[in-house]
Amino acid sequence: MLKGQEQGPADRPPRIAKYRIGQIVKHRFYPFRGVIYDVDPIFNHTEEWYNSIPAEMRPRKDQPFYHLYAENERGPYEAYVSEQNLLADGDNGPIKHPMIAQLFGEEIVDGCYRPRPQTRQRLFN
Repeated sequence: MLKGQEQGPADRPPRIAKYRIGQIVKHRFYPFRGVIYDVDPIFNHTEEWYNSIPAEMRPRKDQPFYHLYAENERGPYEAYVSEQNLLADGDNGPIKHPMIAQLFGEEIVDGCYRPRPQTRQRLFN
């Protein structure tokens, strides 16, 4: 970088994710919980999706974004949430989403589902 140029978000290295695969989390503002099944080091969705978020609540793009198997009072669904809008929530029991059984075992340890052996191999190799 040349002297006098400011470092922009695209120039910064991605942050290390605060949450991990299998961890149970909840949204900071909206009433839903979920299990993380994938992480993007920075925003990796459409501009249309991003712009649909109200401007006053729109998260920064230069942070990890998490793919969740989520649930709310209406049932299970998938969510994409910025790190700044998540909180750990392992104390409130299991998540009821049909996809969890395909990737994770039933046991929750320290607020996290453990990946099944075939999932672990796919995720970490």
